[in-house]
Amino acid sequence: MTPDQYCENKAAQSGSSFYYAFRFLTPDRRRAITAFYAFCREVDDVVDDVVDPVVARQKLDFWRREVDALFRGEPTHPVTRALAPHVEPLGLPRDAFHVVIAGMQQDLDKTRYLDFTDLASYCYQAAGVVGEVSARIFGMCSMDNPATLAYARGLGEALQLINIIRDVGEDARRGRIYLPQDELIRFGVSAGLLLRGQSQGDFQGLMQWQYERAVATYNAALAVLPEADRKAQRAGLAMGAIYRALLEEIRRDGFRVLEHRIALTPIRKLWIAWKAFTFA
Repeated sequence: MTPDQYCENKAAQSGSSFYYAFRFLTPDRRRAITAFYAFCREVDDVVDDVVDPVVARQKLDFWRREVDALFRGEPTHPVTRALAPHVEPLGLPRDAFHVVIAGMQQDLDKTRYLDFTDLASYCYQAAGVVGEVSARIFGMCSMDNPATLAYARGLGEALQLINIIRDVGEDARRGRIYLPQDELIRFGVSAGLLLRGQSQGDFQGLMQWQYERAVATYNAALAVLPEADRKAQRAGLAMGAIYRALLEEIRRDGFRVLEHRIALTPIRKLWIAWKAFTFA
């Protein structure tokens, strides 16, 4: 199996919306973004799948060393070997990869967020920086277009906020609450009961608040995307459109995120991605 095939399998197995958004890219850019996505999956799986936190930290340390090896031109893992041909041509920054790992490390070290300022820092590490790297891979009129990077950062953070809404129940079963603690208090929602999968107080109001913030973050990101880069950034727009449709499904379902996890069908994701590439 080649490094590219390894990454392709990793992306396909995840069933993520990102996989469908990549399908319409040119082959070179599709290989690059698939390799980067596989890297993000690898470090995220460490946190989600490794039970022993000591072992999980050791695995993240491995990935830190592997990132440094990648940028020295000495990658050993299939993911970093797949990334290697794209680092210099696309101007991918080493620090960004380390920030992604730091975001995953935070999932090991922290299970509560006091307020949205606290959460926003996590959202940048876990997703905003992913958006910035993805924007470089998709292509920009200039290598460091600040407006396009701002769009990509904001879009990544919006998608993370949608993930948080979707995964409230799943995260609670893992002992994690990403909803800001001061907002739980404001809406009369007990963290202890939330961890047991029970809602009380104004849970609907709490989730509506999260919904409105995610929509506002999403709209603000799209508003700053320069028209000159809109075509190049269609994969990101496709991802955004898929997540935006998911968010509406969650709202229409009455925010029953403690009961089940809402997901779009593969054919619907593919349809939304195709429309984004065709009409963006």
